[in-house]
Amino acid sequence: MSNSKIPQARLGTGGPLVGVQGLGCMGMSEFYGDTDEAAARDTLEVALAEGVTLFDTADVYGRGANEEFLAPFVAAHRDEITLATKFAIVRSDDPHFRAVRNDPAYIRTAVEASLRRLGVDVIDLYYMHRRDPAVPLADSVGAMAELVERGLVKHLGLSEVTGAELREAHAVHPIAALQSEWSLFSRDVERSAVGAAAELGVALVPYSPLGRGFLTGAFTDAGKDLAQNDFRRHQPRFTGENARTNAALLEPVHKIAAAHGASAAQVALAWVQQRADVHGLTVVPIPGTRKAARLRENVAATRVVLTEEELAVLEPIGERVSGDRYPDMSSTATVRE
Repeated sequence: MSNSKIPQARLGTGGPLVGVQGLGCMGMSEFYGDTDEAAARDTLEVALAEGVTLFDTADVYGRGANEEFLAPFVAAHRDEITLATKFAIVRSDDPHFRAVRNDPAYIRTAVEASLRRLGVDVIDLYYMHRRDPAVPLADSVGAMAELVERGLVKHLGLSEVTGAELREAHAVHPIAALQSEWSLFSRDVERSAVGAAAELGVALVPYSPLGRGFLTGAFTDAGKDLAQNDFRRHQPRFTGENARTNAALLEPVHKIAAAHGASAAQVALAWVQQRADVHGLTVVPIPGTRKAARLRENVAATRVVLTEEELAVLEPIGERVSGDRYPDMSSTATVRE
């Protein structure tokens, strides 16, 4: 691993040692408007130089394009990084189509395709991106365990599962990391999964720790603030009255940021990071960005320490947020709690 400028943490018992903040790479290929590919590649290099070593992608991002985008970076720094990717969400030529597959036959096919696109022989951390309740969890995790036995995958992860599902999976094969949405705006994961992860020694890898950018304070109305091809225009929290209500919730975040000489984003990331102490588990958030300047800002949040009083002021925000996390919550753990 590189000489990290940020602290390191271990994902799970015996899992990989990574920088305490990772990088979500989804937006480098789609969802958040047009991408400057050269700038995005520069951001990858800056991240590694800053001590970020966990790089997160999925086969669904750009329908494989994000994995292919990362391949040259991975090849240049294979021994310095921990590479995470995911399977389960299936897309088609219809831009609105989504399906979830967890069956063993699909898993075996999906991992081979990801290995090929990434240009690697082994994936460091392989997540089941979403859970299909119609497929027995033991069958899915059993198939993933076979990938470890075959040397195609080093460690296993799950995303958007309940505490009970995490325990069931962990009994089949050790789970290194649980990736779920967790931020000042999204507290669902605390219902059962956080406690189970702490109990089992599973690391939490929060995605969208900045509320898809809302917690930066940059948005008040998605219709005005976002590009036409930005998927957030269709997210409930970014639209209409919800957006205006949620923007008002950020007032204490801005006040605390000013007291620290920090940005709202840094306060939001520090809050997520400090959940490690609150809940007694390892937390490695993966904010996504395509810009080197934003990457440096995010990494600097690892040096922001909020007081108990500040944490208490921030605590009620999650209960007051307007709008669901997604237009369709059916594939999230929230509906199975």
